[in-house]
Amino acid sequence: MRRRWYRRFLIMLLVLTVTVGGGYCFLETKKDALRKEVSATKMSENLLIPGGMPIGIYMETDGVMVLGTDNIKTQGGGKEAPAEHMVKDGDYIVGVDDDRIGNKKELLEVVQNLSNNTVVLHLRRGEEYIDVKLHPVKDEQGEYKLGIWVRDNAQGLGTITFLNGNSEFGALGHGIHDVDTNELLEMSEGTLYETSIQNIKKGENGNPGGMEGIIVYNHYNVLGSIDKNTEAGIFGKVDRIDRVFQNQEAVPAAAKEEIKEGEATIRCAASGKVEEYKIRITKVDLNPREINKGIEIQITDPNLLELTGGIVQGMSGSPILQDGRIVGAVTHVFVQDATKGYGIFIENMLENVVGK
Repeated sequence: MRRRWYRRFLIMLLVLTVTVGGGYCFLETKKDALRKEVSATKMSENLLIPGGMPIGIYMETDGVMVLGTDNIKTQGGGKEAPAEHMVKDGDYIVGVDDDRIGNKKELLEVVQNLSNNTVVLHLRRGEEYIDVKLHPVKDEQGEYKLGIWVRDNAQGLGTITFLNGNSEFGALGHGIHDVDTNELLEMSEGTLYETSIQNIKKGENGNPGGMEGIIVYNHYNVLGSIDKNTEAGIFGKVDRIDRVFQNQEAVPAAAKEEIKEGEATIRCAASGKVEEYKIRITKVDLNPREINKGIEIQITDPNLLELTGGIVQGMSGSPILQDGRIVGAVTHVFVQDATKGYGIFIENMLENVVGK
């Protein structure tokens, strides 16, 4: 009798465990679906005007960026490297002694007017500020030199991705890095300029091509300001919207969970005017190792392949659209196959926009 009661108890306990466990799994599945639905609904509230237009970019660094150090030929015929092991590639010089330094011109003026052989460089290294004492040396002409290669600006051409209702834009889908150090440039200010595509060097396997444009850096061609340079792209405000966006029809943004493998389009100005071209989304990685490589795409449109050979430099930022929504932007090309490349999720770009 006791054995029968014990067996009944075990069966009841097993049924209860399965019921509760199954209910828990069911609830977690429903919660996950609800989270995705809320995320999708929140993203669809973002109405964006898709871009695809080429833009000229000019950015000034926040301080003077150190590219490297070098030897100085002295009056005595020897060589000295006063900054070696003292400053590092990617440091930013923000001051010399009591003078604040904002650009290369100011740095050169201070160095030219040195009156002693000891100076203190004020550096920004990552998040840290440090002081370094150097002993400048006189070169063959008798002028003081620090033996440091520096840069204070960056220029280039890219594609604008979107404009929101607050005249805020996102472009490129990746950050602007220094070509020598590969460090993300820390900017103080930047300007967006009008440009047009003049020539295209077709991409080939192993040799990515590029768009070539003319950028005239004057007030008449200014379109707006660049406020941020991030790994997800550059962001700022457009002042002359009509000069950039002829078609101002907005579309909703898509959450990354809504993107699916299959047919899609990109917008770019490879032909000289903004057109949509067919692509295929071949992979969606919801948790990519790099923020701007969540989408893998392949160019399938014969017209674009004829014009560019695939994805070329200057197309970064070209918006990706699927099912009437903007889902991301083109960011990189596969070096060994110019028809394939990566894209960033539009929601990652929107995280950098204030009035999203």
